[in-house]
Amino acid sequence: MSELTEKFATLQRIIREMGSMLIGFSGGVDSTLLLRVAYNLLGDRVVALTATSPTYPESEFQAAEALAREIGVRQLVVESNELAIPGFAANPRDRCYHCKKELLQLCRDRAAALGLAWVADGSNLDDLGDFRPGREAVRELGVRSPLLEAGLTKAEIRELSRRLGLPTWDKQPFACLASRFPYGTEITLARLRQVGACEEYLRELGFAVYRVRYHGETARIELGEEELERLLAPGVRREVVSFFKKAGFTYVALDLEGYRSGSMNEPLTGE
Repeated sequence: MSELTEKFATLQRIIREMGSMLIGFSGGVDSTLLLRVAYNLLGDRVVALTATSPTYPESEFQAAEALAREIGVRQLVVESNELAIPGFAANPRDRCYHCKKELLQLCRDRAAALGLAWVADGSNLDDLGDFRPGREAVRELGVRSPLLEAGLTKAEIRELSRRLGLPTWDKQPFACLASRFPYGTEITLARLRQVGACEEYLRELGFAVYRVRYHGETARIELGEEELERLLAPGVRREVVSFFKKAGFTYVALDLEGYRSGSMNEPLTGE
């Protein structure tokens, strides 16, 4: 067997041994693959939980709902507000820990009420190579990460998703809107809406890979490398600048390095 086939067999074995689970489901590449495989193997012993919040765009939530319906799994939807979590809005370096711990505790409570043996998330092998304080909450609360346990990388998860016919196989990476702010910059509802509106506008223009990073009066746009030139076309550039200024930014900058995951962590890692 190929290495990927072996890893997929390992993932299936892990899921079968777990027996039942509640999966934190965002509709992203990782959690969608996990949910699909788990539901195929365990059926109604799998439940998805999706949390809505100011950091989670409505378009992402609607996509997650559609995916859950397509898979056929039961989906629980809960409201959350990270801004109310002590230590979150100030945006310290361990911001993700506070958010993840509250969400996973909620998942544990729901799993226990439903008689499900485990809570699982979509962490993968690549997540170990970045600054991820949320992983500490995963360990503290005993949450399982079957994709990580099977040794699957992001690229392998995309390939398995493609083979299974999942529409998320080539979906752009997504992280909550809080990741658009430099550490130490206060996160407010107004700022989240400002960044979210600008990212939604880029999506509507047809850009596939994008981030709008908040730097006070300046919006720093990251795009996939193959899309940089398109934004610089005079008509598109003027439209983007006009929209961003109406959204409240004074300056609009294009990052010539393009999109990279976790770019706000670069001052921490020195990369």
